[in-house]
Order: sequence, then C-alpha cells, then structure tokens
Amino acid sequence: MVSYMATKKVTVTIPEDLLDEIRADAAERGLSAYVAEALRFKRDRDRLLELVDWLQEEHGPVTEDERVAALGELEDLDAEHERRRASGQHNAGEAA
Repeated sequence: MVSYMATKKVTVTIPEDLLDEIRADAAERGLSAYVAEALRFKRDRDRLLELVDWLQEEHGPVTEDERVAALGELEDLDAEHERRRASGQHNAGEAA
C-alpha cells in the first residue's frame, strides 16, 4: 500500500562532499526520500532524548547496573530477531 503525504519544496545548504555521499547512498529511492527519512530519524531521536531527560529528572539517573541489564536485554532481542529472520518467522504481533 502506497500512501502519499503532502510535500513542500525547500532549499537547504549541504556541504558538497556530504551531498555527493548522500546521493550515492540514496540511489533509487532518491535524495528527497533519503533526506526526509534522515530528518524523521533525527526528530525521533531528539524526542527520545527529551524523554530520557524527563525520566532522569523524575527518577534519577540510570545506574551502571541498570544500563548493563538493559543492554543485555537488547542483545537478547537482537539475537531473537536474527533467529526469526533466519528461520523465516515473521509474526509481527508475537512477543519476542
């Protein structure tokens, strides 16, 4: 399913060497799609950082033990995703 959203043309200034790299990476999907995806990623990351700041204000900073535990859980999830990808399982609604 393809959905179309309203778009607006803008002008931005990008260093020439970076633009050359982006054009090579963007290839078939096009420069506009690549830049829009990058901007969405940046916006989402900024929102997550705001959430982290708020959570730390409310509950204090994350301890080293909590950080290690969270990274361990992420590694477990990554391994499960890889296992499912390799076996061809694609149950989007199923918990890992």
